[in-house]
Amino acid sequence: MTESIAARTPATTGSHLFSVDVEEYFQVSAFEAIAPTARWASLPSRVEHATEQLLALLDKHHATATFFTLGWIAEKFPRLVRQIAESGHEVASHSHLHRRITTLTPVAFRDDVRQSREVLEQVTGQRVIGFRAPSFSIVPGVEWAWDILAEEAFVYDSSMFPIWRPGYGNPGAPRDPFVMQTAAGPLWQFPLATVSVGSLRVPAAGGAYLRILPYALVHAAVTDAGRRGAPAMCYIHPWEIDPGQPRMDVGLLTRIRHYTGLGRVASRLDRLLGAFRFTSVRERLASA
Repeated sequence: MTESIAARTPATTGSHLFSVDVEEYFQVSAFEAIAPTARWASLPSRVEHATEQLLALLDKHHATATFFTLGWIAEKFPRLVRQIAESGHEVASHSHLHRRITTLTPVAFRDDVRQSREVLEQVTGQRVIGFRAPSFSIVPGVEWAWDILAEEAFVYDSSMFPIWRPGYGNPGAPRDPFVMQTAAGPLWQFPLATVSVGSLRVPAAGGAYLRILPYALVHAAVTDAGRRGAPAMCYIHPWEIDPGQPRMDVGLLTRIRHYTGLGRVASRLDRLLGAFRFTSVRERLASA
């Protein structure tokens, strides 16, 4: 049984949701073969400056956001994570070591989310209530992850991309936020934004879709969600506004996906944040 957030949230809270997946450029899943965890400490870091640019952009538009942050980042850059929280944004978990849930056992997943939450709460002094899986990797076959999140007293998850795509996606899932009933109790779900193009449901939440596809698709997805009375969930990574990041030695398809459009993301984000009101998941739930 599910319940839409549109039925629970006052009409006066017409903000959409903006989120940032706080990770280094070398921590994306596509690079895991050439940049394993053991190499991370030796690679040049770029996350602080890029995240500070995003904070400035959000401040310019008086917007707040949810920063889904790796525990590893909080351990290495505690000042940055405190700055996020002290700027009025929500800090949530993006796991500890950016391992896809499909590669973990339930025991390993529980240990990872506990480790991530512990360091994030220690650094910020705030309770962590939300989670987003690396690469949106809570997919059919690993639904047990949602049970574990509810057992660990997380209030919400934002790992669900209601599309079909190789590697991730929950094509039959609702497009709008809803309450999922797990074996351990209720868990809010905040799916990533999509837009309908004919009979197709097209991903249009941000990330590579903002970098590579026409800006109009993302704008249309947010507008369409507003018409339904629901908040659209958008996202970005700090490395996506950093065209000067070191280039990794990867295949052609990965290079296209990772590096295309880096130079235009900041201006597109500026346009998006100026066109709509955005807030964090925590603030949206508080108003419900």
